[in-house]
Amino acid sequence: MKISTLNPIAQVGLDHLPDSYEIVDDFEKSDAVLVRSANMNDMELPGQLLAVARAGAGVNNIPLEKCAERGIVVFNTPGANANGVKELAIAGLILGSRDIVGGVNWVNSISDDPNVAKIVEKGKKQFVGTEIRGKKLGVIGLGAIGVSVANACTLLGMEVYGYDPFISVTSAWNLSKDIKHITNVEDIYRECDYITVHVPLMDATKKMINAEAFSKMKDGVIILNLARDTLVDDDALEEAINSGKVRKYVTDFPNAKTENMDGVLAFPHIGASTRESEDNCAVMAARELVDYLENGNIRHSVNYPDCSMGSCVTPGRIAVCHQNKTHMLSQLTNACSDVGSNIEHMTNKSKGDWAYTMMDVSEPVSEELMKTLSGIDGVVRVRKIR
Repeated sequence: MKISTLNPIAQVGLDHLPDSYEIVDDFEKSDAVLVRSANMNDMELPGQLLAVARAGAGVNNIPLEKCAERGIVVFNTPGANANGVKELAIAGLILGSRDIVGGVNWVNSISDDPNVAKIVEKGKKQFVGTEIRGKKLGVIGLGAIGVSVANACTLLGMEVYGYDPFISVTSAWNLSKDIKHITNVEDIYRECDYITVHVPLMDATKKMINAEAFSKMKDGVIILNLARDTLVDDDALEEAINSGKVRKYVTDFPNAKTENMDGVLAFPHIGASTRESEDNCAVMAARELVDYLENGNIRHSVNYPDCSMGSCVTPGRIAVCHQNKTHMLSQLTNACSDVGSNIEHMTNKSKGDWAYTMMDVSEPVSEELMKTLSGIDGVVRVRKIR
């Protein structure tokens, strides 16, 4: 297998690739890709490309539908950078409450004055802030990061409200019992002193924090956005800051608009920029790739369903990426029957318009069977795993 890396990937992750794999510089020759932030949306995808693994959670830089149509499975690494983002969120809460940045900048501006100690004692009152203990925090989005932030903030003495209409079973189990699970996001707008957003960017979430949302919030609310900049309507944000509705806006995604607003504290997209997060993401992405390439198993895909049958113990295993439509399974099993292949184990999962089927057969997979399966209408890729 030839693996290309479109961004620097931590060596600890690359070390999880088998020795038989080759790291190549030429994307056109790659069977699989490890990527972080490189934009793949306008890239021509090689015909032999099997998988893309994003060492991170967001996948806006990857053409998911185009990949699905070609049977290219796209993975991400949810939760691998959750602790790094959680720690930055806690820092953002405190920096937004205490104007520490403004205070540091002011002290630096008078550092050459021999009376600096006396000056700061007289001038420190301009940086009086508030504590987060006892305040209400609303967490919108309870994935791995949102749950981690919510749990940590309860331990800091905050009253935490959590909102996610699509919360997973895993997240629900991991959520502290002290967090108030809210079923209407407007309750968070109305009740909370701080609001932090941890949802993926989709059509449904784009500019979800807009003029209507701001109008329902408390005066002087502090907003944290460490997810994606376009989750917040910048024009509405500017009005909310100017009116005093928003006291501080803390973001990890600065842009030309927000950088020229008062009340904005912007980080240079460093939520996951820790050695630990980069290592965790690289290891997780590499493991996902290897399990898929070696066994056909899918875990943490964003365009195909998760699907696993463990290691193959039969003479043959076939993996099929196909459209999610009626009569597909019967056509796949009939194809095996027609060439005399007995199916010992089988699994099928679907996700939206796409589905994935694995079949373990009692004899080596023949070229005839591969050709027959590939000819079925709606099948986009057939792969012989063994």
